[in-house]
Amino acid sequence: MTVPTTMDQGAVFRAMHYEGTAFVIPNPWDVGSARVLAKLGFRALATTSAGMAHSMGMRDGSVPRDAVLDHCRCLAAATSLPVSADLEKGFGDTPDSAAETIRAAAATGIAGCSIEDHTGNSRSPIFDFELAVERIAAAVEAARGLGRDFVLTARCENFLWDRPDLNDTVRRLSAFAEAGADVLYAPGLPDIGAVREVCAIGKPVNFLNEVPGGTFDLQELSEAGVARVSVGAALSLFAWGGFVKAARELAENGRFTSFDGSIGFAEMDAFF
Repeated sequence: MTVPTTMDQGAVFRAMHYEGTAFVIPNPWDVGSARVLAKLGFRALATTSAGMAHSMGMRDGSVPRDAVLDHCRCLAAATSLPVSADLEKGFGDTPDSAAETIRAAAATGIAGCSIEDHTGNSRSPIFDFELAVERIAAAVEAARGLGRDFVLTARCENFLWDRPDLNDTVRRLSAFAEAGADVLYAPGLPDIGAVREVCAIGKPVNFLNEVPGGTFDLQELSEAGVARVSVGAALSLFAWGGFVKAARELAENGRFTSFDGSIGFAEMDAFF
């Protein structure tokens, strides 16, 4: 098997979005989880800002820029798979900051990233339309100037921040597509009809299946036109859930029954 180089991983990753059926891009939170997912047969990986932050003992959205870039560098080097990074709003509010984020992130070896329109300010959580589009346009221009393929995902956060406005979401994603974004992403879409409406814009769409049990199955999402399905922080929260349950049992009553069902040492060691 030929291992893709950094220079062509973007092209490999881009081609995956045009295969006609949705592929799953799971979200590791550290090198170990990335290598396990690669061994399990996944073909691409995506970072999770929340999973990364929690592994560092921090809240989501609070990790400094340099630490995020170091994390991207580590995950890009951990396996031969293309990695797309969750870079939140891009470490700044201006179009210039979005462009600089693309250049800095690409230097870590990742194959792509997402930039979102969430401001980080709970009182005014979504960038104004014009600024949101300008930020994506600047990110696109920076990505095109890299000298290699780089897949830019433009993300609309309306449904995560109490703005369940599908018309505005479609308007924003359409403008992001017109600005040159490669993939569109609107986490929190409420039903399959909304998913179809976003897919009708005409660019590959990432769908977030993060809730327990999943919102829709992979076949249903493929039939709706979805190209890529991510799971966000779900895997890391599942792992933390087992850890906290077992640790709480130890702390509260000195029992060890929560260890039942854990993966065996030899099986875990074999992944590495």
